[in-house]
Amino acid sequence: MKTMFKFGAILFSLCFVCSAFAKGPIVGKWKTIDDETNEAKSIVEIFEKEGKYYGKIVELFLKADADQNPVCDECDDDDPRKDQPTLGMEIIQGLEPKGDSYSRGTILDPKNGKNYKCKITRDGDTLKMQGSFLFFSRTQTWYLVE
Repeated sequence: MKTMFKFGAILFSLCFVCSAFAKGPIVGKWKTIDDETNEAKSIVEIFEKEGKYYGKIVELFLKADADQNPVCDECDDDDPRKDQPTLGMEIIQGLEPKGDSYSRGTILDPKNGKNYKCKITRDGDTLKMQGSFLFFSRTQTWYLVE
C-alpha cells in the first residue's frame, strides 16, 4: 500500500510540473535585441493573466546621449499608451497558447507606435518573436535572462 501511495505522489508531482511548464513556458524575463544595431535594447517580462500572456518593459538599455525617459509619442491618439513612459509599458497583450506557440495577441513597437499581430515560439533559452501587419512580418530573437 505504501508503494502505491509513493507511486501516486510521484505521478501527481510529475503531472503538476508538466502542466506548469505547458501552461507558461514563455513566462519570465527576456532580453530584446535591436534589429538595426544588434545591441541589447530592453528586458521584457512576460507574465500570465487569466489564461492569456502579456509582456511589459522592465528595463531599458539606453545610450548616454539618448532620451533617458522615452515615451510612446508615436502611438495612436486613441491608444492609452500614447505619451506614456516606455519603461513599465505593456507592449505584448492577449497572447493565447496554441499548440507549440502563442498567438492571437498583439505587440507594440513603442519606437514607431505601431501594433502588430504577434506570434511567439520558444526554442530552449530563446523566443522567436514574429510581428506581422498585412503582408509584412519581421522576426526577432529574444534571450532568456536568468
